[in-house]
Amino acid sequence: MPVTHNCDVAIVGGGLAGGLIALALTRKRPDCTIRLIEGSRRIGGNHLWSFFASDVAAEHRWLIAPLISYGWTGYDVAFPGHARTLKNPYYSIESERLDQLVRETLPRDALMLKRKVLATSAKAVVLADGDRVEAQGVIDCRGPADLSMLDLGWQKFLGREFRLSDGHDVPRPLVMDATVEQRDGYRFVYCLPFAATRMFVEDTYYSDDRHLDADLLGARIDEYVAASGWQVDRVAREEGGVLPVVMGGDFEEYWRAGGNRVAKAGMRAGLFHPVTGYSLPDALRAAAAVADASDVSGVALHDLLHGLARKSWRSRGFYRTLSAMLFRAAEPAERWRILERFYRLDAGLIARFYAGQSSVADRLRVLSGKPPVPIGKAVKAIRGKKR
Repeated sequence: MPVTHNCDVAIVGGGLAGGLIALALTRKRPDCTIRLIEGSRRIGGNHLWSFFASDVAAEHRWLIAPLISYGWTGYDVAFPGHARTLKNPYYSIESERLDQLVRETLPRDALMLKRKVLATSAKAVVLADGDRVEAQGVIDCRGPADLSMLDLGWQKFLGREFRLSDGHDVPRPLVMDATVEQRDGYRFVYCLPFAATRMFVEDTYYSDDRHLDADLLGARIDEYVAASGWQVDRVAREEGGVLPVVMGGDFEEYWRAGGNRVAKAGMRAGLFHPVTGYSLPDALRAAAAVADASDVSGVALHDLLHGLARKSWRSRGFYRTLSAMLFRAAEPAERWRILERFYRLDAGLIARFYAGQSSVADRLRVLSGKPPVPIGKAVKAIRGKKR
């Protein structure tokens, strides 16, 4: 017989955004009853999230610190004509840790796993088994909305964690190794040394299409590992994905596509960096804002999160312009030159760029000097950008 579950806040989707909101509410509003609804059997899926220390504001560190699985004091980048070590600390979070912390923190009845959602409204969630969740407010955190509302390129990747039979000599993350052969757009390999005999290797592409050939990328990863001289004992885990890189689009239509008048967070809200596709810093800000809200009704949560997402969209036109220049002004095999030039700039500028906090001076510096793309194509790309 169908059951109606009642709570203050229903969170639909147990990924990074939904998990962080649940943790933040439980920590700061223990009197607020929640339901975290997820279609799979675990929170967070199969993911690895990484971020720079400068991505996270001091007032939000309380929320992210317990989730950190690994940390380093700096990172490396490598290009055909330039290599550099940057001192900005770098951290990684494993989805297993998010799942563990959510289970430890939330009351048992707050978790609703393996539950398929049919529909959401500002105050209710309808489940496939006939049950309903009725709440003061609902927040939908399920993946992207209708991406056709946005003008996009794609960042696609496949990563494998290797257990090695012998140690490696990589002292810190290699966030971009663009010395590899350039294929299918801008290509780089990303390496995280988790331990002396544990290495995560990811093959990444800034590509014009979103097709991910896992077998092909896996073979390229194996080639890279063999060329590095690492002796593989086994592959511990694998993950792949495709992230949107935004050049323009209609924010309001994208927001409505994810559920009209329903509060949203994460990718569904458009809360991600237009160039990198990464959503962790925005997910932290959204979770903190919800936890601090005095009103958790559906209307209030919608207005709060819509306002946050709209403000972010309006402030990030510069990054969408850079995405347009990368995809529309540079030949695919030459896109690496834009990133190589970028990584010759001031370390503070680079940190602020990834945090989405570039100053006016930063923006002028990025766009000044001799561009690594034809000026005519750059102008055409900017003029052709849709918002």
